[in-house]
Amino acid sequence: MTKKQKNVTVISISLNIILIACVIWGYSKMNFVKDQVILTEVQRNLVELEGLIDHQKKNNWSEPNSVTTKMGDILNGIWLGRTTGRQLGTFSKTDQEILSDLYSKLNQFPSDEIYQFADLTEEDKENFEELQKSLREVGLGMRITIKADRKYFMSQAEKLSEKIEVPLK
Repeated sequence: MTKKQKNVTVISISLNIILIACVIWGYSKMNFVKDQVILTEVQRNLVELEGLIDHQKKNNWSEPNSVTTKMGDILNGIWLGRTTGRQLGTFSKTDQEILSDLYSKLNQFPSDEIYQFADLTEEDKENFEELQKSLREVGLGMRITIKADRKYFMSQAEKLSEKIEVPLK
């Protein structure tokens, strides 16, 4: 092999190593983004919802729209998480099904629409209070240690989905 061929081979191998490193780095960034969308837009909002419902129970539902607004945030977060996972091609079929099922069950609860707050009946308030109990039972609540792990959260989401009745009372 001539010196020129050796140089070309070394450069080619170096460029391939750099390309492989870039692909690995990009893949890890995609997984990080997917996980962060689920953990910040769904898990954290579910924990906050549990706290809001508890606060409203203690204050005779003085500001029910804080709960319905948070429910809208959760539904948007689930939709965003499903869309992101589908577009990146990084969600398993099981994860997609869990999020779809959770979305459809949570969508039964009143949530605010653009420029319009939802009105809650006594039955709606009772349903939210049952949801609050279910959230705590699966480990999604205020003053509960939350794991920042997508797989663990997906198991919590599946358990939560199983606890929500269809249709609501």
